[in-house]
Amino acid sequence: MKILYIILVMVHGLIHLLGFIKGFGFKEIKELAISVTKPIGLIWLSAAILILTYGILYLLNPRHPGIVGIVAVAVSQTLIIIFWKDARFGTIPNILILLVSMNSLGYHNFQKLVLKDTHHLLRKNVSTENKIVNDSVINHLPEPVKNWLRNSGAVGKPYISVGKVTQTAQLQMKPEQERWMSATAIQHTTIDSPGFIWTVDVKMNGLVNFRGRDKFESGKGEMLIKMNSLIKIVDEKGEKLDEASLQRFLGEMVWFPSLALSPYINWEPINDTTAKATMTYKGTKGSGTFYFNSNGDVIKFSAMRFKETRAEDVRHEWIMNITGYKTFEGIKVPARMTSTWKLDKTDWTWLKLEISDIKYNENALQ
Repeated sequence: MKILYIILVMVHGLIHLLGFIKGFGFKEIKELAISVTKPIGLIWLSAAILILTYGILYLLNPRHPGIVGIVAVAVSQTLIIIFWKDARFGTIPNILILLVSMNSLGYHNFQKLVLKDTHHLLRKNVSTENKIVNDSVINHLPEPVKNWLRNSGAVGKPYISVGKVTQTAQLQMKPEQERWMSATAIQHTTIDSPGFIWTVDVKMNGLVNFRGRDKFESGKGEMLIKMNSLIKIVDEKGEKLDEASLQRFLGEMVWFPSLALSPYINWEPINDTTAKATMTYKGTKGSGTFYFNSNGDVIKFSAMRFKETRAEDVRHEWIMNITGYKTFEGIKVPARMTSTWKLDKTDWTWLKLEISDIKYNENALQ
């Protein structure tokens, strides 16, 4: 599909050279019945250069040349309107280039928003990377949590201050959906000033995709989803989302074990393999329960969580089941998991997630 599109763009650009050739009298072009002056011939040449440049930039990286494509279409279509009788069919590739360029521009603007949010989140975080997790600082924790921290390899390692988690996923948008959609995601998480920025790219087909950004900062949650990075589908805030985002942050402790020592989190032992954590931060409060096996691996997280933010919505049990582990920088963490909502009429497993990489205590934008 990409190669066919590039061929179409390049041919479209080369056709514009006909106007330049006729304008300067290099050759008679019968396809252009209307006379072409040299100044107009130069505009045809400019349009050709712009379109060909756009094609090369798109070949190198389809997500970048949005502005060039839009300018190229503007110049080209102006000429087509002037020479409508002879050149009207050039409108078809121009419409296609315009749509693709708008998509590229939308991606650029969305990415700019994400980078701005991430920079802001990272600047607020206070690093504790010189502090070491040891047995004395975990003594107050419930036994299954202490066993998990030791088993994970977190004891003897620096406190985690910031992390970058790279993910691949399969997901569904609604319970009745049968087809799974592929997605890639990157999450930047800060521990000392609790927060995260999660950006996901979801591919529905060759023409339609979704970009989403979930955000938790200063105790507040946000959710933004755009189709093709342009059309806003979801833009939610509010107290219910604040609580749900905090609970998600709490559950994702499984990737950042030293978060268990956060002053914002209180632990309640339940039994030898289960403990409840309650987090309070900036006026937002939420709880969740961690389940461990006899080896000290965390195997499940459960929370009563809001799925929607409407006034009539109530909490449902949200379960993260862990099915596989990997070790990153000496710390063993869950790397394969599913996310399930226990709804009134059905259990909806909507996400299958795999972690491909985690970087700790580095510049998370690298």
